[in-house]
Amino acid sequence: MADEHANRAAFEVQAQYCDANDAPITALLCRGIARTIDDGSGFGRAILGWPGAPIADGLALRAAAGFHAVWRDGRAAPLDALFAGVVQETAQLAAALCTIVHTHDAELTAWLDSPPQTNEPGRSAGLMSGLLVLAARFGLPFDLLEIGSSAGLNLLIDRFAFDLGGVRAGSAGSPVPIRPDWRGPPPPIADVRIDSVRGVDIRPIDATAPGAERRLLAYIWADHRIRFDRVSRAIAMIRARPVDLVQGDAADWVEAALARPQVAGTMRVLMHSIVWQYLPAEGQARIAAAMAAAGAEATEDRPLGWVTLEADRTLNRHDLVVRTWPGDGAPVLLAHAHAHGFWVEWVTD
Repeated sequence: MADEHANRAAFEVQAQYCDANDAPITALLCRGIARTIDDGSGFGRAILGWPGAPIADGLALRAAAGFHAVWRDGRAAPLDALFAGVVQETAQLAAALCTIVHTHDAELTAWLDSPPQTNEPGRSAGLMSGLLVLAARFGLPFDLLEIGSSAGLNLLIDRFAFDLGGVRAGSAGSPVPIRPDWRGPPPPIADVRIDSVRGVDIRPIDATAPGAERRLLAYIWADHRIRFDRVSRAIAMIRARPVDLVQGDAADWVEAALARPQVAGTMRVLMHSIVWQYLPAEGQARIAAAMAAAGAEATEDRPLGWVTLEADRTLNRHDLVVRTWPGDGAPVLLAHAHAHGFWVEWVTD
């Protein structure tokens, strides 16, 4: 049964998360939507009557992306001041939002049908940092498996050029350089060799399809202008050479991938960023069990790793964690990171 209060409250949770991640425009938009919607529009009714878990479903991000898309198309002039970063009075913003809902009701409502697709290339800074740790420990080439790949932007991890606190990795000269503000000591210097990169998503986006770039750019928080060019450049790289991305259930795919024989002298690694919160508890449990079972069979010649950059919503931050086998697979916190890769704070020795 829908809980109108919980559905509105989810927008405030998202707004606080945006505040903590340098996105005041998006925070203001989320709060404005929650305060102005009512059952007088299909958009409002869909939000207030949302039957699922509004935070886990990314309801606020779905709604905000719709407004952003319409504005980027040049069809939402009343929101110019908001997206320009000019703080608006509540009444002014409310009037603007009501106008856009009235004009684009059906289109905004349709944006609620799909989960947010925010697999940002900047997050690969954390993933690559984790791989540096594994490369320094095992010295083997990687067979990478990613869940929640969205449009496959982070499947380009071997084609990005990284500068991680002065440690270089990836492909020098890449059109997508990743240089987060690095805090603390640098990650280890190691030779990261990637034999293969494969990914899965429950509803993958074909980055080369008409309208795909528009959709992906709409999910970017308007505050983070550097991300628009970076995502467009990553999409161009996929057009030039596609990535290995399939549609499927994450748990099914991980179980099947881990069941395949592992080539001796390679390290298999499951990686993901900002996807765990969207998986059902049953799926999370299956993936964890599959990793533990595969880890029990791991050897120094066929090791297993798990690199995650996921949200800690209690502290409004992201934690980079690695687990390795042989061994007990205990989680090791390496760093905290910005939601979209603007900075990384290394916290391990």
